[in-house]
Parts: sequence; structure tokens; C-alpha cells
Amino acid sequence: MTLSTLKSRLAFAFHLFVTLLAWVAPFLVSWKWSVPVYAAVMLQFALFSRCLMNGQHALDESDHATFYSYLFESAGFRPDRRRLKFFVRKVSYPLLATVAVVWQEVFHMEPLLF
Repeated sequence: MTLSTLKSRLAFAFHLFVTLLAWVAPFLVSWKWSVPVYAAVMLQFALFSRCLMNGQHALDESDHATFYSYLFESAGFRPDRRRLKFFVRKVSYPLLATVAVVWQEVFHMEPLLF
């Protein structure tokens, strides 16, 4: 395995970890931490029109490909890339931020970690 391949695999693993963490963050950490992080991700999409982490593991974003579409397609699913990209970049992070605030402030559920 070359150093380039190792770097790409580590970047992919880190991207997967961060992606999974984003989905459980409303229950693990305070919304005061997660909401600004979700906003930063949305800002990244607005400013650069892409996920900056995709370039670290050579994921081509042509034809509406995203990290999520790559994961689904690797598992044998064929999602509509355009719709998935819209959901991931426009809906999921505001939704996760809303879940975090509602879960913690409305339902008075403490985050599991901090």
C-alpha cells in the first residue's frame, strides 16, 4: 500500500466517523456545540459548493455525487443523486440542529457526553 493510498483510506475513515457523529451528536453533545458545527458545514456548502473532505479521499463530486451517494452505492443501493445531494446539503443539517434543540430544550433531555 502506498502512502497516498493510506492517506486516502484514513481520510475516508475520518470522513465516515465525522458523518456518523453528525447523526448522533444531538444526543451526545449540547446543542450549543452541535448547532454551530452544523452551521459551519452548511456554510462550507454555501461557500465552496462542495464538501472539502471529499477531496482528501479523491471522491469526485461530478454528476451530483456525494459522500452519502458513494456509501449507498457501495452498499448496493442506487439513490437519486440529485435528491440525495439536496437532502444532505439543504435539509439534513438544519433538521439535525432542530432535533438537537428540541430534544434537549423542549424534552429536557441531557446530552450523554457534554
